[in-house]
Amino acid sequence: MAVPKRRVSSARRDKRRSNVWKMEAPELQKCPNCGEYKRAHRVCPACGMYNGRQVLSKKEEA
Repeated sequence: MAVPKRRVSSARRDKRRSNVWKMEAPELQKCPNCGEYKRAHRVCPACGMYNGRQVLSKKEEA
């Protein structure tokens, strides 16, 4: 049967349970052109603008 040979110290246990290493949700910013939320330093998926320039052209629905 798997039984720990020695007791795990509280420091080691708390270090393992800490939230330092866990992932966080990405920070979102508002696009200055359209106001949609987007990730920083990336092209806006709604309008296709990046750094004040039109990078992606969006197809208009007819």
